Amino acid sequence: MTSEPAASQAINLCASSDLVDGGCAVAFDVLYGGQPVRAFAIRYAGRVHAYLNRCTHVPMEMDYQEGRFFDDTGSWLLCATHGAAYAPQTGECVGGPCRGGLVKVCLSEGGGVVRWHTAPLLQPPAS
Repeated sequence: MTSEPAASQAINLCASSDLVDGGCAVAFDVLYGGQPVRAFAIRYAGRVHAYLNRCTHVPMEMDYQEGRFFDDTGSWLLCATHGAAYAPQTGECVGGPCRGGLVKVCLSEGGGVVRWHTAPLLQPPAS
């Protein structure tokens, strides 16, 4: 007998207006593989995206100030420690010392609210 993965759950994250193109991110906590990890949501080219706040070069948080991930042009997500650069729409490594892409967190947006979605390895932290 095999067990079915739990259905995805949508969890309210923030108001849509909290995410501005190329602006500050909204941080949130998740459990990834049972371990507590920070994640962040951004808006880029009108669409919302979210990733674990963990550089693929060395697994440490990427923002140089709380919520600051974009370079000066608003075009790339940067790791402040090592200079790894990632495409905001995919999390793919585009330069610097990366080992693959960022771990994506599924988001949806509707009714003026951004929600993140759970997955088998991605769950809300214990309350």
